[in-house]
Amino acid sequence: MFNAGDKVLIVSCADDPRAAGRTGWIVDEVPPGPLTQGRWTVRGVGFLIGNPLCETRELRLAD
Repeated sequence: MFNAGDKVLIVSCADDPRAAGRTGWIVDEVPPGPLTQGRWTVRGVGFLIGNPLCETRELRLAD
């Protein structure tokens, strides 16, 4: 489970494969629900990459 502001490594991301291998921060204040189909919103991934929606299994806490 993640919390808003957690720094995460995107291992893979079906929403935007370009985000794989990058780090970003969790936006969601509460666990994701039906609106995002259970996926976490990650910001700060890259200048040309929007905020991807990633499943829990696609993310790892970063150092």
